[in-house]
Amino acid sequence: MRIKDFYFKFILFLVAQIIVWVYFNFSQFLMIAILPAMILAIPVRHGTILSMIIAFFLGFLVDFLTSGMLGLTSLALVAVAFVRIPILRLAFGNELFSRGGNISTENSGYMKTFFGILLATLVFVLIYVWADGAGTRPFWFNAVKVLISLVASTLISIPVVNFLSDNGK
Repeated sequence: MRIKDFYFKFILFLVAQIIVWVYFNFSQFLMIAILPAMILAIPVRHGTILSMIIAFFLGFLVDFLTSGMLGLTSLALVAVAFVRIPILRLAFGNELFSRGGNISTENSGYMKTFFGILLATLVFVLIYVWADGAGTRPFWFNAVKVLISLVASTLISIPVVNFLSDNGK
């Protein structure tokens, strides 16, 4: 896939994420986040530093446009970008790096893709909810929000990753 096609789709999903966070506030316990999957779907040839820079600016832009606390999404996304390569190695093994492509269910299967997205989303949601609550919310509230957001975001992120991948046309 051409790199400009990837980034065009990437920007479309960024706009979709912003629209969801601005207009669809389903519950205080549910946060739909496809951003970690988008960071995970960045091509493997881009290193950790570049993915962390992309994650920072992406998070800052989302916070600015959704009237969130500036830096909160960046904090969580940069952490996802930092652990992106270990997550990819854990979930997909070395085959992804030898192939040099993107993650997708067609190449790696649904279970590997699901596991990778689950790990990235878990890192994002844990850091986001922890930083957002800042010790002011009870543990049960944070635990329920993490669990519900993790399940919903992971299930929604699988088609996002497939669409961003080479084969998800």
